[in-house]
Amino acid sequence: MTSTFDMQDLRYLNLFAQITKVNTRYFFEYNNMLVFCVPRRLIKQALGQNAENLKKMSGIIGKRIRVVAQPNGVEDAREFIERVVSPLTFNDLEITVNEIIMNAGRMNKALLIGREKRRLIEMQNIIKYFFKREFRIV
Repeated sequence: MTSTFDMQDLRYLNLFAQITKVNTRYFFEYNNMLVFCVPRRLIKQALGQNAENLKKMSGIIGKRIRVVAQPNGVEDAREFIERVVSPLTFNDLEITVNEIIMNAGRMNKALLIGREKRRLIEMQNIIKYFFKREFRIV
């Protein structure tokens, strides 16, 4: 997750805007899935009736698509992280001044970290971008 987009990112954002009629600039990839962040009031419009917009876009791109509410601050961190990592769950989320610490069970911890720490690194980048904090799993 960077503040600069490459050509493929712009294609994804443009396709999302064309299909859903919702403009956003917040988008990232997590666990081989594209996650678009839109304002809370526009989620219904972005999903479409019976999630037809997501199905259409997923069919075109060939990847899973998820739409989550754009966080307004660190107070939305728990809900935002739950939506991004679902269906996985975690026990607790502790938010300090410069760090977000996730407490997960043994099996979920392994799944949240991923092979070669891939998912952990992706989540660290996401948390750093949206909340300006470090992230770790215990």
